[in-house]
Amino acid sequence: MKSIYQTALIVGAGDGLSASIARAFADKGGMRIALAARNPGKLAGLVKELGAQALECDASDRSQVETMFARADELLGASPDVVVYNPSYRVRGPFLEVDPGDVAKALAITAYGGFLVAQQAAKRMVPRGSGAILFTGASASIKGYPQSATFAMGKFALRGLAQSIARELAPKGVHVAHFVIDGGIRSATRIEPADAPDSMLDADAIARSYLHILEQDRSAWTWEVELRPWVEKF
Repeated sequence: MKSIYQTALIVGAGDGLSASIARAFADKGGMRIALAARNPGKLAGLVKELGAQALECDASDRSQVETMFARADELLGASPDVVVYNPSYRVRGPFLEVDPGDVAKALAITAYGGFLVAQQAAKRMVPRGSGAILFTGASASIKGYPQSATFAMGKFALRGLAQSIARELAPKGVHVAHFVIDGGIRSATRIEPADAPDSMLDADAIARSYLHILEQDRSAWTWEVELRPWVEKF
């Protein structure tokens, strides 16, 4: 079924989950797609496949985010109806040894960048009374694991941002949703152990859930979805 949304901007695009989301939005949703990354050259194959537009952007830099949206408006022929925020920065290690500089970088990319992107999206969506802002979370959005304080800080903050603006923007016609991806995502370089064949998430299956959120009637919106393999403990 073709989506009611016509254009999408996916920030933090690559060859994993974001690529699956882009394909679902383009192929099943019929949307025109813009893909943003620090290194847009890596998106050449996906851009060609989908007829998408590629943009360069460091999502933690305010001026670059503003420029990215202005360029997306131009290339898509309209402000994006859907904006997906996918970037994150992970640092692992004993808490007493974590570099504060890495913490600042992680928060800037994982959380502050989400704020910058969502604010630019909302400035375009609120006046017209429609749009969707989708955030990619992780297990760390709701569970702080040992030696992963930095990642948890960023993902907890992103979830808080999503929850807050979902309550603020929904009455203005903007659907905000946060996805807790609770488990590892299968890829060509990351496969399940032979003795645990169902222990990872399929990226295309996750992408279908993103598209499903966009198909929800506004009388029954959700702000958060948790996705995990059926064998995952929680």
